[in-house]
Amino acid sequence: MKEMIANRYVINKKLGEGGMADVYLAQDSFLNREVAVKILRGKLSLDPVALLRFQREANAASRLNHPNIVEIYDVGEDNGQHYIVMEYIRGKSLKELISQRGAMEKQEALQTMDQLLCAITEAHKNNIIHRDIKPQNIMVKDDGTVKVADFGIATVSDAVQLTQTDTVMGSVHYLAPELARGENASFQSDIYALGITFYELVTGRVPFTGEAAVQVAMKHMREEVPSVRDFNPSIPQSMENVIIKATAKNKTHRYKMASDMYEDLMNCLKDKNKDVAKVVFTSDTLNDDTIIIQQVANMSPQKPKRKIGILSALIGLIFIALVGMSVYAFILISGFLNPETEFITIPNVSAMTRSDAEDAITALGLAVSNTVRYELTDDIATGLVVKVTPSSGQKLERGSVVILTLSKGMYFVIGNYVNQKIDAVELLLASTKVTIRKQFDYDSDKDEGTIIKQENLLEGEKIDPAMSYEIKLTIAGKVQFTIPNLVGINVQIAQTQLTALGAIVELQVLSTSGMTAEQIAVLPKNQVISITPGANTYYIQKTDSKIILSYYANAAS
Repeated sequence: MKEMIANRYVINKKLGEGGMADVYLAQDSFLNREVAVKILRGKLSLDPVALLRFQREANAASRLNHPNIVEIYDVGEDNGQHYIVMEYIRGKSLKELISQRGAMEKQEALQTMDQLLCAITEAHKNNIIHRDIKPQNIMVKDDGTVKVADFGIATVSDAVQLTQTDTVMGSVHYLAPELARGENASFQSDIYALGITFYELVTGRVPFTGEAAVQVAMKHMREEVPSVRDFNPSIPQSMENVIIKATAKNKTHRYKMASDMYEDLMNCLKDKNKDVAKVVFTSDTLNDDTIIIQQVANMSPQKPKRKIGILSALIGLIFIALVGMSVYAFILISGFLNPETEFITIPNVSAMTRSDAEDAITALGLAVSNTVRYELTDDIATGLVVKVTPSSGQKLERGSVVILTLSKGMYFVIGNYVNQKIDAVELLLASTKVTIRKQFDYDSDKDEGTIIKQENLLEGEKIDPAMSYEIKLTIAGKVQFTIPNLVGINVQIAQTQLTALGAIVELQVLSTSGMTAEQIAVLPKNQVISITPGANTYYIQKTDSKIILSYYANAAS
């Protein structure tokens, strides 16, 4: 018997496991839909620190409601098992896609980061730090929609130990330098992980590797992220600059907010940015290279720096200051720092035609990109504007370019078809590419043609009407009739007639063993010799009943 959580969620199979919890595919018996259930693993339920994190972060994640964040349905405890019930995503993790396909083309990478940054911006607005952003925790649906999962659910058992009293969240390959130093996570820690993820999207690999986690952590602290343009020279410098600013070692150089990174991302392919110089920070090292990892504690201390080093540093600082003053003077003379720069508020053009939206935007002094995106919506008709990027309400410098997203149609929302007639549901799904796989239950007490079970596509699921899907429906069958006399007619014709009446038919080839060749030669071939139950019998179809047609085949058996 399958396990049931909270007398509601029937566990079907294990989907995967993390550091502190296992994830299962389950069926919500109340709403008749598939869900994912994350259950805090065994002994961790008795660990007050792990339990507090699980409960606190589950409650925080449940406050988030965004199309690019996996939705949390329920949080609770059942017989000592602490669980989170969430949206089940049909698709693959971003890590799986990268492993299978390698580096993404830059436009696809930008679209993926667009959705990812929107999700993290929403989390940060709600004062929630993810702590474990990495491609393994990012799901991509079959239609390309990005869904961020595992908000703040720390991976306790396999996390890198950075202090004696606490544990840094997440994977070391996406670990911000300050976390390696034992500092608390912040919005900028998430931004660093976003930058590493962006790097992996366009290169197909993480920037730092090592035989041990401590080696990777040290590289995050001390080494510059390798240039993505060395890997792929076609990547614009403006795009690489976004990665450089997101992965700056020193937080003063790093993006402060995910929304800042998003704005640069949306502008990086504009014509005005095609010849930008590479971002270089005069100093992007941390003041203290201490990393609190036991394996590093035994490293020999560095030798004291000589006085000549201090003198060289002072000379260098004076030189940098002089250069900086010269550059600043040039900027002032050139007029680049114009105190009269005008900023325009992006208007709300949702549900407008493309033409009307472009007129409204350009009338204010902004420009509209020739690049147009398309997506399915819940309630906006085909061809009308869904949204503008950056979003309406934000302020942009006059002349900046925005991108329109148009509706390519509305989602078809799957209903609850249980207790409905199959004819009505077939008519309802005729406008989609949903294939109905029928299965009959002849023992049901429901009226004939009534749907008694629905699988594969469940109530509330949104589908693209232009894509192919399959739904499995179990239908109550009420088949009863008097078996006609079919002896002597072609066995295939007889089978077709009985099947049309709703019967389950089995063909049985009669043996000619022991007969002479002459006897076999005169046998009627492919004709019904006998029928079981016999002709004129009143037949009621049940799940385990069938009509058997016996005949001689052409070839001797």
